[in-house]
Amino acid sequence: MIESVTPVLPVDRIEPSIDFFSRVGFEKVTEVPEGDHLGFVILMQGDVQVMYQTRTSIFDDSGMLPNETEGTPVLLFVKTGNLNACMKALDGYEVVMAERTTFYGAREIGYREPGGHIVTFAEFSSEAES
Repeated sequence: MIESVTPVLPVDRIEPSIDFFSRVGFEKVTEVPEGDHLGFVILMQGDVQVMYQTRTSIFDDSGMLPNETEGTPVLLFVKTGNLNACMKALDGYEVVMAERTTFYGAREIGYREPGGHIVTFAEFSSEAES
């Protein structure tokens, strides 16, 4: 019935967030300008995608203006096969959850990306996934 679910992350400006995801292999495949900056963008890595849209663009599209007290920021959980490579690529970004090992067998670390959203990267051992 459902083929995929893609988050659309509301932000004030998209450009700073593109660098965050490009460091872990995402590429910009679609962009929609909004004046002198981007209003919407799709970032892809293989079959995985994430979308960003400015709050003003969301308002123009729907008449709604999301803010932090109405359901944003979004929390993303990203499964990776190489947590160390992600950590190296994201060196310098704010860590909001120190690296840890969870009861469900994942090594995780959480970052705040430039748009304010929390992104947790998790690597599972092969035993934990079975």
